[in-house]
Amino acid sequence: MELEKALLRKVGEAVHRFKMIRDGDRVAVALSGGKDSATLLEALLLLQKRAPVDFSVCAFTVEQGKFLRPIEPLGEYLKRRGIAWTYFRDAPSLRLLKDQPEHGCDLCSRYRRRAVYEIARGLNANVIAFGHTADDFCEALLRNTMFTGKLSSLPPVTHSRDREYRLIRPLVFVTEDITRAYAEALGVPVVPCGCSQRTGTVRRSLRDIFAELETEYPHLKENMLSAMGNVDTGRLLDTRFLQLETAPPEELFPIVAES
Repeated sequence: MELEKALLRKVGEAVHRFKMIRDGDRVAVALSGGKDSATLLEALLLLQKRAPVDFSVCAFTVEQGKFLRPIEPLGEYLKRRGIAWTYFRDAPSLRLLKDQPEHGCDLCSRYRRRAVYEIARGLNANVIAFGHTADDFCEALLRNTMFTGKLSSLPPVTHSRDREYRLIRPLVFVTEDITRAYAEALGVPVVPCGCSQRTGTVRRSLRDIFAELETEYPHLKENMLSAMGNVDTGRLLDTRFLQLETAPPEELFPIVAES
């Protein structure tokens, strides 16, 4: 189908451009229960059959006590597909939810990261794939620019601190309209997380901004992704990348003594 071709073309481009997957890799896909990570898993399984490199794929889900529906339908779907899946109930995260029910995203993320590495180690995986989409990359760019004072987004490829794992985001060029349509076409059971239902967050505000702008500028995210790969450092304010005069400051700006 055309949708699948578009998905594979964009994922293949990301994998090739950023050298995400190499011969002999074992890729563990982090399934969050949502449409994006489910689409990522399907795309990598298809790519596995067609790519010139030999790699294996498995999947896992971290239970942190925030799913709004039972996880069993997802497990049954994966079992029917013959996909190796690990369901991991993270005891520290469940205790955190009980002891600090109002804890923030940063703390939750820290607990999840520890669990992800623990699971990957048990699966003998050296690559961990996350389902962040083009939407997430664009939102991260605006969020960091507006609220942290840093011009940055998500990295398509990075490593764990000890470089034990390569962390990849193959959906960098795939927008959520594609993942939504593809997951629906496959009949993937979506298990939403309570965090996705929260309102009043920065992420929700940015999504509303994008939704409004895209009614008039449908290629907005495509242009932002292009900009992230086409940085003109000479037209920003970071002095590390600017060709500045080397004369002493007093020669450039003479200091006038006060009378």
